[in-house]
Amino acid sequence: MARTDRRLRRLTTTGLRAAALVVAALLSAGCPSRSREAPAAAQSAPPLDPTVSPAEAAAATTLGPGDVVDVRVYGEPELSGVYRVGTDGDVVFPLCQRVTLSGLSPNDAAGRLRACLAERFIRDPQVSILVKEYNSKKVFVFGEVQKPGTFVYEDGMSIVQAVTLAGGFTRTAAQNSTSVTRRVNGQEQKIKVYVQDIALGKAPNFTLEPGDIVYVPESLF
Repeated sequence: MARTDRRLRRLTTTGLRAAALVVAALLSAGCPSRSREAPAAAQSAPPLDPTVSPAEAAAATTLGPGDVVDVRVYGEPELSGVYRVGTDGDVVFPLCQRVTLSGLSPNDAAGRLRACLAERFIRDPQVSILVKEYNSKKVFVFGEVQKPGTFVYEDGMSIVQAVTLAGGFTRTAAQNSTSVTRRVNGQEQKIKVYVQDIALGKAPNFTLEPGDIVYVPESLF
C-alpha cells in the first residue's frame, strides 16, 4: 500500500511539472522577448524627395548653352555628329544653318531638326539626339567636403556622385545632417539627406536636380 502511494505521488509530481512546462511555453510564445524587437527608428528612413512639379522636371532635361549633343540622322552620316549649343542657344547644323535648341528637350530638339530637314532637303528624315554633356546645368557642393565647388550636372546624378566629385567628406563632416536646398514649385526648400545611411544601405539614394545646393555641416562631436 505504501509503495502504491509513492507511485501516485511520483505521477502527480511529474504531471504538474509537465503542465508547468506547457504553460511556460504558451506564455513565452504570446509574449516575445524585448531583446528581439528592433527599434522603430531603425526600420525605415523618412522620405527624401519632395514633390517636383512637371514644369521643373521638364526644365531639368532641357538643353542650354554649353551642352554637347550627339545628333544622328539615319542614312545621312555627313549630317550626323557631335554639336555644342552656343552661347546664343543654337547650333550650326548642316543645310539648316543656325537652329535654336536652347530650352528644348532632346526629343523636341530632334523634332526641330527633323522639321528643318523635311521642309527642303530630305524626305521623312529620322533624327535622334543624345545628350553627352549637360554643361548648362550645375550643382553646388559646400561645407565639410574635400573640394567644395560647382560641378556639371549629369542626368540622374545622385548626392553620392556629387559628394564624390567634391573629393568626399572631411573627417569632421556630419554626414547624416547633409542638406539640399532646392526650388520646388517656385519656393526654396531645404531637404535633410541621410547620406551616411545611404552609404550603409539603410536609405535609398537621393537624386539631385540642376541648381541644387548641397551643404555638409561640421559634426559637433
